[in-house]
Amino acid sequence: MTDRQDLQKNLAVQGGSPAVTGLEAPSQPKVGVDEFLELADTWGFSAEAQQAIRAAVEGEDIGGGPLLTRYYNPRPSKVTAFEEEAAKFLRTKYALAVHSGTSALETAYIAAGIGPGCEVIVPGYTFFATAAAVVSAKAIPVIAEIDESLTIDPLDVAKKIGPKTKAIVPVHMIGTVCDMDPIMALATEHDLVVIEDTAQACGSEYKGKRCGTFGDLGCFSISSYKYVGAGEAGLVITDDERLYVRAQNHHDTGACWRPDRYAKEREEGELFCGTNYRLSELEGAVNLVQFKKAPARLERMRHVYKTVTGNLRPHKDIVPQQVRDVDGIVGYTMAFFAPDAPHAEVLAEALRAEGVSASVFTSGGARDWHIYRYWEHVLEQKSATAEGCPWTCPYYDKPLPPYADDMCPRTLDLLSRGIVIYLSEWWTEGDCLQVAGAINKVLDAYHDPIEGAAWHEIKPVR
Repeated sequence: MTDRQDLQKNLAVQGGSPAVTGLEAPSQPKVGVDEFLELADTWGFSAEAQQAIRAAVEGEDIGGGPLLTRYYNPRPSKVTAFEEEAAKFLRTKYALAVHSGTSALETAYIAAGIGPGCEVIVPGYTFFATAAAVVSAKAIPVIAEIDESLTIDPLDVAKKIGPKTKAIVPVHMIGTVCDMDPIMALATEHDLVVIEDTAQACGSEYKGKRCGTFGDLGCFSISSYKYVGAGEAGLVITDDERLYVRAQNHHDTGACWRPDRYAKEREEGELFCGTNYRLSELEGAVNLVQFKKAPARLERMRHVYKTVTGNLRPHKDIVPQQVRDVDGIVGYTMAFFAPDAPHAEVLAEALRAEGVSASVFTSGGARDWHIYRYWEHVLEQKSATAEGCPWTCPYYDKPLPPYADDMCPRTLDLLSRGIVIYLSEWWTEGDCLQVAGAINKVLDAYHDPIEGAAWHEIKPVR
């Protein structure tokens, strides 16, 4: 036997004694008490409270510490629990958590096959991300008018459907539901994808069905700026398993979501080059709690909305925002239209003087990226690279849409004379009656009441 064979015989793998029998250094968690206390500081706890928290938790054995990503986590995932809670609340089969409403939109667009050569119809009143994510998916946004609901006008959508149209994106703005029946009829007639942007109306309903579940996919922003959500998060929902799988692939191109991460694709179209929009366990934990609170918050807001609007007197030349399903509105705002823009400013100023939080949508000429005329990124066909994609895409073999800051005059007119009033879920009955009384007081001073009609019975003349 050679010397090398003797050495090999002594290897632990051959039955010899292992060389490492125990390391002296104690293991320390990568994420521990200090990070936990930084969260306490973020929550705004006093120095004294933080000291008390440190004293209470410093002796705890947390092993290796928390793993703050959802995949391969030894503990039950908070993100998974958040998705399950969201799916239950939104009444959908699949809910996928991502890190923002914008990433939810892009993920949905790409899952639906939107890309080079496609047109996507979006409303002229929505946050810019609705259109920006279309461009990120390498498609062309087509901007449509809104109507007195402050949501996309199905009549204008019908005019803007062309041979390149791939999808319609109805946006349920400021808690209000789109007119989904004609939108879905158009989609069926023209074989179009419907992707609902429900960023501002989580929990809204249309004829008893949750918004976000009418189309092929629904997108949500679950953030500190919405009534449900904290930090930054988003959701993509669908009842279609294939779309869900494709959305998973885009949100995590590392494929941690797959049963066998590195396996060949199970069906054509499952795997493609995606990105990383995964949600962290920190955001998942916070928003799990937010969704558990959502049903009660939604009930409170609807009660306040119905109490305020139920005590308003209709007035001549004042048109309430068209709410197609009063029972389905979220209810954190109410709105109405004055006969012209200067008078809207007069009414808004008078309401504020009475103690009502009121403003005109375009007040002060602010460059509000919720209004299409300020989307220079789209109107001027801006691109991240000198090649100008997607505006110069050879797959898009037709003239670009006629982008101009006055291309949707009805949208601009409505927003210039629309007054929005913000409501609080915490208002008492007395608070609601005070606000309704203040609105009636101001409208009485400038307009004649309409006898024998309710607020929501007043319809616009088209």
